[in-house]
Amino acid sequence: MSTPRYTVPGMAPDQAREVIDQLRMRLHALNDLALTLKHVHWNVVGPHFIGVHTMIDPQVEAVRAMVDETAERIATLGGSPDGTPGTLVSERTWDNYKLGRADALEHLVALDHVYSGIIADHRHAAKASGSADPVTEDMLIGHLHALEQFHWFIRAHHETASGSLDEAPARKPTGRAPAKGRKKA
Repeated sequence: MSTPRYTVPGMAPDQAREVIDQLRMRLHALNDLALTLKHVHWNVVGPHFIGVHTMIDPQVEAVRAMVDETAERIATLGGSPDGTPGTLVSERTWDNYKLGRADALEHLVALDHVYSGIIADHRHAAKASGSADPVTEDMLIGHLHALEQFHWFIRAHHETASGSLDEAPARKPTGRAPAKGRKKA
């Protein structure tokens, strides 16, 4: 990404470029998450179908709002948000979600891994952008509030009474978004 010609008052263009680069990857991850959640919504089966099916749609709507907010922040900082599928696929650093039609618990364990990666990367981006742009940091923290709550909803379905997570239903790895530095195979 090139340095923007203008940005918000009080921020240097080179700082804006760094924040925009962080937001670009968050935009890709959130777009991917919205599509993955809708995919799960359409392909979940089994005795827990209706609970998972209906739990997913509000998450999709909230993540789509995060996508819009992220893209608009990029534009506000003087960047040009690119939400096209080709750019997302060419720039992402995680594997595609691998489950198709599958039992609800398989999808939930897989989504646990997806959310873990997205949250870790979002936390990194919030920290990295904080000194240059507290407005972006605040936006990402707001996203984290919702993402972590959704992650809790997902985990509650495969948590045991002792508090551990039952990973047995999933065929790992399942296309999780990686934490910073992890590359797709």
